[in-house]
Amino acid sequence: MIISKYADVILREFEEKDIPLKVEWINNPDNNKFLHYELPARVDKTINWFHQKDNTNRIDCTIEYNGIPVGVIGLLQIDRVNSKAEYYITIGETSYKGKGIATKATKAILDYGFNTLNLHKIYLTVDSENAIAKKLYKKTGFQCEGYFVDDLFFDRKSEYIDRERYAIIQEK
Repeated sequence: MIISKYADVILREFEEKDIPLKVEWINNPDNNKFLHYELPARVDKTINWFHQKDNTNRIDCTIEYNGIPVGVIGLLQIDRVNSKAEYYITIGETSYKGKGIATKATKAILDYGFNTLNLHKIYLTVDSENAIAKKLYKKTGFQCEGYFVDDLFFDRKSEYIDRERYAIIQEK
């Protein structure tokens, strides 16, 4: 089912058939430098996650560019009382990075969050060293709300990392 679209980018509901690609993308060192997943990701564990996740407070989408699955995007912790949700994105197909797809996908999920879910605020937390992601967030209208020192212990680096919170508010 199509959730949202922007130009040649379609966000469709994440399906069980997408799991092998998601696992491949997460396990790719070009993609997981800033991902806080248990690695390596495994298909069997991801299938269990897929069947056990609570879809009442999240939306997970596959990003398609010209009909080709290239990544995942979604909204987590959808809070209908406070009208906010947490955003995430990963472009998994590395040959499709740097082509504006993440920008279009972000615009599509923001449109869905603000105009379909009627959210007031969409936020995210990003590693402070992730310059490429922060450039995307700023380009699509997110504003930095705060800087958190030693916010998360990153097992793969065996150190605490600083993170930043960004958000965008729908003005009505």
